[in-house]
Amino acid sequence: MPEDFGKSGKRGEVTYDTAAETEIETVDTVAVPEISEGSVQADGVSCHAPQERMEAQTRASGNGAVLDQFAKDYPRGPHDKPESMCPAFGSLRVGLRMRRVATVLSGSACCVYGLTFVSHFYGARRSVGYVPFNSESLVTGKLFEDIRDGVHEMADPDRYDAIVVTNLCVPTASGVPLRLLPKSINGVRIIGIDVPGFGVPTHAEAKDVLAGAMLNYARQEVAAGPVPAPVSGRSDRPTVTLLGEMFPADPMMIGAMLAPMGLAAGPVVPCREWRELYAALDCSVVAAIHPFYSASVREFEAAGRPVVGSAPVGVEGTHDWLAAIGAAHGVPAAQIAAAQNAFLPAIKGALAAAPIKGRITLSGYEGSELIVARLLIESGADVAYVGTACAASRWSEADREWLEARGVAVKFRASLADDLAAADGLDPDLVIGTTPVVQHAKQKGTPSLYFTNLISARPLMGPAGAGSLGEVVNAAIAGKARMDKMREFFEGVGEGDTAGIWEGSPNLRPDFREQHQKKLDKAARAAKAQEMI
Repeated sequence: MPEDFGKSGKRGEVTYDTAAETEIETVDTVAVPEISEGSVQADGVSCHAPQERMEAQTRASGNGAVLDQFAKDYPRGPHDKPESMCPAFGSLRVGLRMRRVATVLSGSACCVYGLTFVSHFYGARRSVGYVPFNSESLVTGKLFEDIRDGVHEMADPDRYDAIVVTNLCVPTASGVPLRLLPKSINGVRIIGIDVPGFGVPTHAEAKDVLAGAMLNYARQEVAAGPVPAPVSGRSDRPTVTLLGEMFPADPMMIGAMLAPMGLAAGPVVPCREWRELYAALDCSVVAAIHPFYSASVREFEAAGRPVVGSAPVGVEGTHDWLAAIGAAHGVPAAQIAAAQNAFLPAIKGALAAAPIKGRITLSGYEGSELIVARLLIESGADVAYVGTACAASRWSEADREWLEARGVAVKFRASLADDLAAADGLDPDLVIGTTPVVQHAKQKGTPSLYFTNLISARPLMGPAGAGSLGEVVNAAIAGKARMDKMREFFEGVGEGDTAGIWEGSPNLRPDFREQHQKKLDKAARAAKAQEMI
């Protein structure tokens, strides 16, 4: 085989242009400029700008109220940046799962590409609209005009009930005013939302941004006059709206448990079609199964609907939840007891038939982590730690108190470092968590399960959920010997900087690492000094 030579004729790396000769400019520190009202810079901001500058630019462009509402609805934790996927994926997914709803993104091309890729990876099967821009169209207002022209072109009432337009980071920071879009075009509702990564902490809470905006629009329609009934018709019994995405069998199970009290399960919010929003508002009680839907709760409370937290998981959770729902609706105590007596024995039996033995740490970003932990504990597991990327709320308070009373460490707005520390320090038999947590545990030889795909995507409510986790959890814990065998087999191949197969000794160059750390320390000191000025 002939040897490879570059254009220079020397043996080594093959080159095809002069890109490698480009001089690289290095910057030790990045100063965050102070931006005052009305001082929007002509070159706008990029999606790679520091968070502080993005926030300052957003307020300077007149969008400060949006950030203030986000801070109230989704309070931040010890870390200020999302540690999961782009938050906008949550609202994008809600829109893509609704019938007769079109979705348009306004943001940097790289962000839109990533979001559409992930949405199709999760089976969107639907096009995502995109309004491209450049620096000129962004700062001159032409981007807003392009968005307005785009929704006018798309607004076909034969195809759509609504069009959702989402501002990503850069348009939000630049103040692209989606609120000025027409509320309706040819009978098609137009909904504009801002979902910046520097304002909405998680993709779970971004679902609430869109769900809340849709409920607000639907509530105004209801106040204005009669609205169409759902395609499935209205229930002949008072309904309980279920707040939060869940396994498809769970609403049916909840409906069965509500029947002895003369109630029925209503729509699940986020909804699958526009008319379901009317039915969701036309409920007797709202069950905040997922407790982080702050904007949606605000709309239900504005409509005069009581909201109940927690979920019917396990024996104690189901007992308390049925009692709270019944009390909120004014159901007689005898009917509440009848519902409890009809289902609690079956739940006890299911838990006893699939016991779980072992210590578990659990973390995730779906918002259902606390109720899953309750179910695991009632199944017999020793749950030592629960971390959720979502914030605490009054709707999660009962679950937090129940868990902490049983010695569980509960961490809201948990960071990746928190979850890894729990997996390392609590000596679990099983780690349930997000992708990086699961990867970390497997590298250590600890059995682990991905929360979203293997735990969250299972029935959790009532008798159906009581025995759903035992098989998969016990199978994973029983795989410890297999994990040890794999670690033994790969022993010596290295890890971290020395991972892989080397013909010689790895060239670690700790001096490079030390030099880079000095730059980071210098940048940190400069940022600290800037704060004191």
